[in-house]
Amino acid sequence: MTNFVEELRWRGMLHDIMPNTEEKLKEGMKAGYIGFDPTADSLHIGHLTQVMTLIHFQNAGHKPFALVGGATGMVGDPSGKSDERNLQTPEMVEHNLAGMKAQLAKFLRFDDEGNGAVMVNNGDWFANLNFLDFIRDVGKHITVNYMMAKDSVKKRLDGSGIGLSFTEFTYQLIQGYDFYYLWKNHNCVLQMGGSDQWGNIVTGTELIRRKDAGTAFALTTQLIKKTDGTKFGKTESGAVWLDPERTSPYKFYQFWLNSSDDDVKAWIKIFTLKTQQEIEAIIAEHDLAPHQRILQKALAEDITIRTHSKEALETAIKTSEFLFGNGGLEFLKTLDAKSVLEIFEGVPQFEIEKRELEAGVDVATLLAEKTTIFPSKGEVKKTVQGGGLSINKAKVAEANAIYDASALINDQFIIVQKGKKNYFLIIAK
Repeated sequence: MTNFVEELRWRGMLHDIMPNTEEKLKEGMKAGYIGFDPTADSLHIGHLTQVMTLIHFQNAGHKPFALVGGATGMVGDPSGKSDERNLQTPEMVEHNLAGMKAQLAKFLRFDDEGNGAVMVNNGDWFANLNFLDFIRDVGKHITVNYMMAKDSVKKRLDGSGIGLSFTEFTYQLIQGYDFYYLWKNHNCVLQMGGSDQWGNIVTGTELIRRKDAGTAFALTTQLIKKTDGTKFGKTESGAVWLDPERTSPYKFYQFWLNSSDDDVKAWIKIFTLKTQQEIEAIIAEHDLAPHQRILQKALAEDITIRTHSKEALETAIKTSEFLFGNGGLEFLKTLDAKSVLEIFEGVPQFEIEKRELEAGVDVATLLAEKTTIFPSKGEVKKTVQGGGLSINKAKVAEANAIYDASALINDQFIIVQKGKKNYFLIIAK
């Protein structure tokens, strides 16, 4: 067995740890869990730190439990939140659970082996627990004073006027009971989570101690931040999801590829399984030629393969080469219309009637009249003369060059490029 806590420590992931936790884990295989709230039908990269924690836990010879909150997802955790979440219906929760289960199975080994991962849903045990039983058997063990002392509660009661509903106030009791249930029924001795979960986790250890005189342990990881102060996992278009339907593998790959040098030196330790020696070697190579972005490529390739597939990575790389390098049209011709539109999401798009191309149209008319990519034919001619206009990755040599329907990629698209990085997409209907 490897030392799980030491693994988190050298990777810069460890934040808080309850006394004697490391010693307990050295005794042999132990069961531990992390909870995931099903607020969407996909995990996003903000969840990846916890996913990686479970992977390291399993690789160290321990038994990971992934708890999906079918019950708690309908309540909402106030930790780290400035206002109350929208409550979800049982149907929404079930839909989200199915998506999350499929994603977690990509990262963890779920089998009947000794330390095979187990997925549990707290809706299964809360469904048979009524309110009176809960406040009698659980609520009486945790005082209001204890609950009020938690940072997640105090921050919402600091006079800002936002307040805290009884629903959210009781969340720590519900999460505490999860820990108690898994400790009692599955011998889970450890709960892990992000540093904002420390208060909820130790409520569970306290409930186990007060209710059954048992001993349980807690460990939290660092919350990931970007060095420029912006929120990790957020882009201009929103969260970066693990579901390829929400965030394409190309955009997923690009997120990591565009990481700053300072960020990527920390993230490659957190989000890959590379050894300390391998990472040190990659960092040394990167520092010799930072412009080659060796670290960013190593991280982006590793995590894209594990989240999606090797084929998805190859498509993402070819897409990058097409947009930013010397990649040709052959790659684009292998994609369906949906994939092409994903590549050019956010790029200015212009629609024309396909019949307008039947007789052929000169490039100046196409770009200044049939579409408004250029404000005038004169601007088109000036750009052509300066060598700054390409159609379908081929330089336009003359402003009277004629284009017809044969120029359509996949019988639908024309790619216009102004300079090196300014793309426009013409869609023929």
